[in-house]
Amino acid sequence: MSLNIGNVKIQGNLVLGPMAGVTDLPFRLLCKEQGADLIYTEMVSAKGIQFNNKNTESLLMVEEEERPVSLQLFGADPYILSETAKRIEHRNFDILDLNMGCPVPKVVNNGEGSALMKEPKLVGEIVKAISSAIKKPFTVKIRRGFTESSVNAVEIAKIAEAAGAAAIAVHGRTREQYYSGKADWNIIREVKNAVSIPVIGNGDVLTAEDALRMIQETGCDGIMIARGAMGNPWIFSQLKEYFKTGTHPEKPTVDEAVNMMLRHARMAIEYKGEFTGIREMRKHVAWYTTGYPLAAKLRNRVNEIESYQELEELLQEYLISIAR
Repeated sequence: MSLNIGNVKIQGNLVLGPMAGVTDLPFRLLCKEQGADLIYTEMVSAKGIQFNNKNTESLLMVEEEERPVSLQLFGADPYILSETAKRIEHRNFDILDLNMGCPVPKVVNNGEGSALMKEPKLVGEIVKAISSAIKKPFTVKIRRGFTESSVNAVEIAKIAEAAGAAAIAVHGRTREQYYSGKADWNIIREVKNAVSIPVIGNGDVLTAEDALRMIQETGCDGIMIARGAMGNPWIFSQLKEYFKTGTHPEKPTVDEAVNMMLRHARMAIEYKGEFTGIREMRKHVAWYTTGYPLAAKLRNRVNEIESYQELEELLQEYLISIAR
């Protein structure tokens, strides 16, 4: 099943969702190798780009082999957002997306992220300003609503479509829920029925059955996997295998998981240097080892490692302890 967003043709419908501090370049490349069809970057501050913030440059890096890529901005000022969009359009991404779903207080308190769900008129102004400023397709990622008493994803989706959005991703939780409780897939179906642009469903896709059920229950055009990919870039190849054959591929062996962790670490070091790369790998190792034997002890110790060599030694010890 392919997915077309504006003039961008995507050879499948499995999407790696944007996650701050997770979907950096190394992780995106690993997910792409495993079969992710469309990849979102971490969200990037439009103001940060405007003011040449040194931290934003690395967030804007996109490699040819990970394309098609959707670069995600966050912000709330139509002028700053549209000017930023024009300024970066020449870069190596295919689709520009606006984050209207981030629930964290420091983003929401600035009127950005999911706070935009409270401002339908402003959403229309932003989408119109950006979509008319660039030639690349522009999309939005929204939540079900800001609170349970203000569920307005359908209204926001219609406004976004009318203002020029080429697709919309819908997370089935309100901002109030953060990532707790259950994602409401009914809202994804309601949005799909209300607009004619592609709709990407997001929330609680952790297994192949979840992905198939989401398509059946919502009619969505694409499936966005975010937390389900943390420590599990294989989820994309597993889903493709399941869709093709109806069979579940085996969970990667401990050896395969260790090899992936070490490769991920080498890529992270190449991208960010050993000091930052290894410290960021600590959380990835905790995610990678979920569900494997004797992993709790390993997760405690990984927080102390400070070099690639220490990580390699720790993981070799782990393999030996499992083999006993």
